[in-house]
Amino acid sequence: MSDRATAARVAGRRGSDRVAAVDCGTNSIRLLIADLVQGGLVEVDRRMTIVRLGQGVDATGAFAPEALGRVFTASDEFAAAIRAAGATRTRFVATSAARDVSNRDEFFAGIAERFGVEPDIISGAEEAELTFRGATSGLAALEVPGPYLVADIGGGSTELVLGDAAGVRAAESLDIGSVRLTERHVTSDPTSPDELAAVTKDVDTLLDSTTVPIGQARALVGVAGTVTTVAAVALKLPEYDRTRIHHARISGPVLRDTTAWLANSTRAERSAVRSIHPGRVDVIGAGALILQRLYDRMAVDEVLVSEHDILDGVALSLS
Repeated sequence: MSDRATAARVAGRRGSDRVAAVDCGTNSIRLLIADLVQGGLVEVDRRMTIVRLGQGVDATGAFAPEALGRVFTASDEFAAAIRAAGATRTRFVATSAARDVSNRDEFFAGIAERFGVEPDIISGAEEAELTFRGATSGLAALEVPGPYLVADIGGGSTELVLGDAAGVRAAESLDIGSVRLTERHVTSDPTSPDELAAVTKDVDTLLDSTTVPIGQARALVGVAGTVTTVAAVALKLPEYDRTRIHHARISGPVLRDTTAWLANSTRAERSAVRSIHPGRVDVIGAGALILQRLYDRMAVDEVLVSEHDILDGVALSLS
């Protein structure tokens, strides 16, 4: 019997409060099955599949049929895992890519059919709260000083959330993400200097205009797939390892060197790095540039990387 199946049987015997959280973003769909316990979560199963739901959305305003197909295939797998684990409640959240598309009803129906719940298209304010709650859980034990700036760099947008132990002070969702910027500007391999300049200009324009007072932060906490992938490359991991990445600290010079390589390398060179998921190979350069340009605006010495993010916040919201 697998470890996951054993965990599910043990949980059933002890009557634990087992929940499932699904987060569907522009580039990936992710699942967390966890037991709610006093003081937080005990992880049972965590999965991620690259689905590129945001494929072409920036240009067409609609989900591509093949993108919906990828999401529904992954959802079938996730729903089966939730049933096998015996989770009693499920919450499915969707953010940037699903807010304004013309064919969202098809997306809603497909999700409801598979999970028995409709997706929550959460507001920017709730997204910020959930992301901050998930990302900062555990930082007090590390004695990381606040306020924290949590940066969630996704495929279609980047969320900036400033807060401390008392909660969120300010938050904003910016329309810059790894998929959006790559589709908008990048056609060459390797990315040409002019294309990199165009990506950087878009990033700088929005970061310069953000309403979040990022200068108040004493720590930069990076979450989600772009940041964790940059960390895996920066740490020179032979393969992706969540245990090595969670709460890793990436210094400024190492971040700059890593970003420069990701932005200027060829697709073949990035594909040869086993710690980069194949679904991120094409877009990680633009994502790394967002992180780099944000870091450059802050009076901090490092990026603290967290594997806990909005997905953990969604699970905690079911308590």
